[in-house]
Formats: sequence, C-alpha cells, structure tokens
Amino acid sequence: MKPESPSEPFKRAVSVAVRSLAAEPELEVTFSSEPASLKGMKARLPSPHRNLSPQDIALVRGTGDAYALRKAYHDEKVNSRFRPSSPESAAVFEAAEQARVEAIGALAMKGVAANLASGLEQRLINRGLGKAKTRDEAPLADILGLMVREALTGEKPPASIAPAVNLWRPLIEEKAGGDLAKLIEALRDQKAFARLTRAMLNHLALGDQSDSDKSADDEAQGESPEGENDDGEDQDTKQDGDATESAADGEDGDPVEGETPSEQSDELSDATEPQDGAKPQRHEAAFANQDAWGYKIFTAEFDEEIAAGDLCEAEELARLRSFLDQQLSSMQGVVSRLANKLQRLLMAQQNRHWEYDLEEGMLDASRLTRIIIDPMYPLSFKREKDTTFRDTCVTLLLDNSGSMRGRPIMVAAMCADILGRTLERVGVKTEILGFTTRAWKGGLAREKWLAAGKPPQPGRLNDLRHIVYKAADEPWRRAKRNLGLMMREGLLKENIDGEALTWAHNRLIARPEQRRILMVISDGAPVDDSTLSVNAGNYLEQHLRRVIEEIETRSSVELTAIGIGHDVTRYYRKAVTIVDAEQLGGAMTEQLIDLFAEDAQAGRRKRR
Repeated sequence: MKPESPSEPFKRAVSVAVRSLAAEPELEVTFSSEPASLKGMKARLPSPHRNLSPQDIALVRGTGDAYALRKAYHDEKVNSRFRPSSPESAAVFEAAEQARVEAIGALAMKGVAANLASGLEQRLINRGLGKAKTRDEAPLADILGLMVREALTGEKPPASIAPAVNLWRPLIEEKAGGDLAKLIEALRDQKAFARLTRAMLNHLALGDQSDSDKSADDEAQGESPEGENDDGEDQDTKQDGDATESAADGEDGDPVEGETPSEQSDELSDATEPQDGAKPQRHEAAFANQDAWGYKIFTAEFDEEIAAGDLCEAEELARLRSFLDQQLSSMQGVVSRLANKLQRLLMAQQNRHWEYDLEEGMLDASRLTRIIIDPMYPLSFKREKDTTFRDTCVTLLLDNSGSMRGRPIMVAAMCADILGRTLERVGVKTEILGFTTRAWKGGLAREKWLAAGKPPQPGRLNDLRHIVYKAADEPWRRAKRNLGLMMREGLLKENIDGEALTWAHNRLIARPEQRRILMVISDGAPVDDSTLSVNAGNYLEQHLRRVIEEIETRSSVELTAIGIGHDVTRYYRKAVTIVDAEQLGGAMTEQLIDLFAEDAQAGRRKRR
C-alpha cells in the first residue's frame, strides 16, 4: 500500500474545520496550486507542500478560515446591490467587507484570529506588499482592508506590512478617519456596514454619483424584507440599460452603469500612475462618456449576454463538438507545435531561480564542505530570485458574423480550443467570447423603432448577442464543448464591433490578475444593415475607432488584433493581417509569444 503523504491528514483536518466554521456540511473543499477561490459551494485552498512548513500551514489555515467566515456571515445579494461599479472602488469595497466577516470570527475565537492574522500576513507578503516603498506598490484595497481590520478588532497591521500601510495612513485618516471609527457599530449589519463603506469611498473620492444616488434612493424609499424590490429594480436596469456599460463582476459580466470619478484628489490620482513609462493603471468605468462621441443606442432591451450552453440543446452541442474534433486533426500538428513553444516560454518565465555563493541568505547545503574545511568561508549561502511572470488573463474575442461562415469560423474555434488548453496548463486564465446579433436587419429593435414612428437618427438599431463560450474561471474540461456552437447553422449574423469590444474589455478590466490581454479576431469592418440604413455610412466604424483609442490610451488592458483577409492595422496599433484563415493559429500564437516575451524583457530591465 502506498504510504500517505504527510500533508493529507492536515488537509482533512482543515477541510473539516472550514465546513464546521462555515456551518455548511456540503461545502466542497479542495487544495490546488491554482489561485485560491470561493465559488458557491466550492472552496479552493492553496495546496501545502509535503514538508508542511510553518508558512504553508499559516497560509492554508488562514485562507480556509477567511472563506468559511465569508460563507457564514456574507450575503452576496446585499453585497451586489451596494458594490460600486468602477473596478478600483469595487476592490476597496470588497476588501472592507472581507475585513468585516473576518473580524466577526476573530473577535469570537482566539484560534481563528491567530489563523487569520498569520494567513493574511503570508498572503500579503507573497503579493510583495512587504517590499512596498511607494504608494504605487501598495494597492489601496489591501491597505484599506488592513485599516478596516484594525478599526474593527484593534489589531495593528503585521509588522512586515506596517511600512506599506503608513504610506497611505495619513491620507486615509484625514479623509475618512470618521468613517473608520463608525464601522464597529455596524459589524453584524451588512447593509449598514455597506452604506458606511460607500460613504468612506465617497470621502476618498472613489465613489461614483450613480451609485451614491442609488443608495440614497434606497434609504428614502425604504427596503423590502429580503431585498425583493431592490433586486427587481436591478434586473430591470440590467435589461433596459446600455449594452456598453461597464461590468462590475468579471465572471458574470452583468452590465452595470458607472461614471468616471471626476473629483478624485490629486494625491490619489498620482498614486495610480506607475513609473518607468508603464501604461497608466486606470480603473475607472470605461466608455461612460459615449454620448459625447455622438453614438446612440435606440434600445438595449432586446440585447442579450448568454452562455453558449444556453443557446443549444446539450445533445446538439455534443454533436457539433464532435464535428469540430474531427476537423482538429487537419491542423493539430502546426498549431500544437506553436502552442508548445508558447508553453515552454511561459513555463520558463514562471520557473524560480537561485543565486549562489552569497554572503547572506539561506544556507546552501551543497556548499557544506566549504564550511567544514574553512568555517570562516563567507560565500556559502543562496537566495531565491523573484520570477518575472505576472498573473495574467487572456480574452479571445471572436467575430461571429456571417462573413466568417465556413472555414474561417471553424479555424477560429479550433485555434481557440488549442490555445485555451495550452494557456490553462501554464496557469494563465483564458476567456473566450463571441459577438454577433440576434437577427438580420434589425430584429425586435427595428420593429420597436418602426412602431415609434421612425424617429430620426436612432443610433444602433439591432439586437446584440454576446456569447460567453468560456468564462475565465471555468475549467477547460467543462467549457470545451461550447466551442462547437460556432458550427451551428444560423448563429452567425451581423457584427457591431465597438460595443463587443467594450463588453469584452469591461469583463476583463474587472479581473483581479495583474496583466490583462485582449485579442480580437475579425474578418471585416463593423456591418449592420439596419443601423447603417438610418445613420451615416461610417457610423459603426467611427464608434469602433473611438473605443479602440480609449482602450489603447487610457486602459491597462493590452489590446491586439488579427484580421482575416481584412486590414485591421488601420484600426489597432498592435495588429497583424493574414490572407488565409489557415494562418490564424500561427498568427494568434506568435502574437501571444511576442507579448509575453516583451513582458519578460521589461521585467528584467526593471530589476536591473
């Protein structure tokens, strides 16, 4: 019988403790080298090493207790209602809420408090907060979370993280010190705590007016017992709202309207500008000023964002996937070779390296003979070098228009399949999205326009269909059959690229990864007969250009494009045009290889 790993009894004990603390016997607890997460009834914790070092134990226990307390004391409906739309504000809001649920457990149980403190310190050290020298290197969400924890429990930030907190503390206490002092009064009332947190964000110039108005309306009109009225209002807003509104949730991608914060203090604005000429890390709600561009939408009530599995019966989807698998054999060889090249590049970037023959660091066991021969020999230590690889999420946005019918869409699906699997193997999150319209020549939107008496200059006049083939956090084994949907007859219709690009960008910008890449695959300019018949001939193309300019100049998302028989270099700064769809796999892979190689070189230059 194979001996049991020393870490297995520890994992079982942690699993039982997490389920017990969460009061959820059915909670599924797993351990993985992938990033820790809590999704529904599944908690994924860091996988400890076999030797069970104190750092591993602290991280696993602390993460487990944090997730268990969130499961026990957190209501996601309330959280979604009060969470701000802009990603930066949402991150601070979530950090405060996590500090609240952890404080409830820490104040009640000393053992849990110790686990949380140790796990928190280890997580922040792993993220580099202990080395922060400037505000740029100390994310405001992490710092404010620590200060909320201090206000609720009286526990000072860990000594190793205290210098980073002190970079922000004077500013936060000056602008929101009174808000921090009030939080303890609402510790067990999530709604009251959320309102106080929103007030604190506004005082820090991180709120947005639309969200502030909504909270004020809630207070003025009263609340239903279980939030039914609020939830109903939210649903109506989502159905009738602008399809280009920013996404507040990276996984679900529900559109939520937000405005760019206009009153943010100079100090906070300066803190988000990185050094070394890097791209500004601006997280405000993108494209909130589209009205100023002259782009309008007649109605968005018939637009849909839908999972691929909801557009097709399971049996038909399995049949379409089987057909796609049969076609894969024809191009498996060349694309797989390129994908393996990409995989080797990424694995090389993720490998850690050691520096030897140092005067301080960890004792190098391979050099022990030196010490025996000469105890005064100084160069017998080693130190682990930091990896240059950043957490990354890649979104593939595929044009699902009618002109892609046949070989082009089949090749696009196959390439997305191969690259998606490759990137998942090396820990790079991948999201695969498609865009088309629900109908030819306008659909229900045009019918409504006709019924309204054909008002002039209606703007976009068709029903959008945005398809999620694979969400970023969805394992490939569960999503792979969805790509077969592209083979379905009648799916591919017209293409409104500007709004699709906005949608994909807003899903991506809400992701927690440090680096975000958006790759667009298209075979032509935006075309929608219904819209172009009642607007200027370049109406959709001009909007696409403005969206691209907004992303390339104001967003931290790295945008690249591939045109199939269509010159996309006139739209995108970083783009390539291919003549034949058969070249798509090589072009996609080479583009990703270039992006990751550039990032590795930039990381090496920065360390020097």
